[in-house]
Amino acid sequence: MKLVTYLYQQSEHAGLLIANQVFPLSALHHSMPNTLQGVLDNWSVNYPLLQSITHAIQQDPTAVKSGIELSEVIIKAPIPQPPSCRDGYAFRQHVAAARRNRKVPMIPEFDQYPIFYFTNHRSIQGPGPVACMPDHFEKLDFELEVAIVICKRGRNIRAEKADEYIGGLMIMNDLSARRLQMEEMLLNLGPAKGKDFATTIGPWLVTTDELTMYETAPRPGHQGKNWNLRMRCEVNGQQVSEGNLADMDWTFAEIIERVSYGADIFPGDVIGSGTVGTGCFLELNGTGKLNDPHYPEQWLQPNDVVKMEVDALGCLENTMVEEASDFSILSLKKNHAQL
Repeated sequence: MKLVTYLYQQSEHAGLLIANQVFPLSALHHSMPNTLQGVLDNWSVNYPLLQSITHAIQQDPTAVKSGIELSEVIIKAPIPQPPSCRDGYAFRQHVAAARRNRKVPMIPEFDQYPIFYFTNHRSIQGPGPVACMPDHFEKLDFELEVAIVICKRGRNIRAEKADEYIGGLMIMNDLSARRLQMEEMLLNLGPAKGKDFATTIGPWLVTTDELTMYETAPRPGHQGKNWNLRMRCEVNGQQVSEGNLADMDWTFAEIIERVSYGADIFPGDVIGSGTVGTGCFLELNGTGKLNDPHYPEQWLQPNDVVKMEVDALGCLENTMVEEASDFSILSLKKNHAQL
């Protein structure tokens, strides 16, 4: 199933997407909530009910055409205000390339345990414009990822059981202001201001039952489901990145195991995969400069259009928009001599 949050006639709704028709959930059954968060909060009841409704609509040619045309709605982030948003670090190719480009050895701890950080769950956005301050455009970067949404509460979840907590998958763009990020991380804390302005997800949540045909074995020594889904990113119509979700070294199940250790996870929590290999300008620029010192760096500019496509998950498109402000926190740095 494909579950969406959308605006229609100036009201926000949750819907079921079938054959480019959007069906409001609250109109499909009297008990169905009008938000995807509400659906996730009672997943054990709502999920099989939605499966049954989807099957009935698909079997009825008249019903398939009775929804709202996708072109008539504005698609929002599937979970507009998730309870939390974490991002992992699951692709060894990306980590190894980034470290090689900085001329530092691969960190052995990557292969010992999966890590993640918290980002700003109140800055989640869906398709459409993303407002950026002047300092964000100091090396503004995309990051091509896939994210999961948690569908039931849990704590201390073992990896072998963790796939049961995944409600679905969606595309994620972990936008990064690299100048801010690198400055603050010199102090061994963060990322914070380099990340907290926007993370985009969408365009819809694809439930795991629709992805069965793409399931593939995890890497040797790992456990949990993985999916053979090709990932691509274009900037202004030019492809800049390509990878595959099956290249994840740490699975989402293993990330959930670590996330939930001594901590509760909740329905609606979003967890990103981390950047796929070649999935950001930071890595691409570093690789280019390693091979050619005169390689011209590329970063996102005002009005750039970032289009991410992942097999079976759709297309997430965002335009970088410059806010009308000259306020800069980079200009506020102190320069007091130490006493």
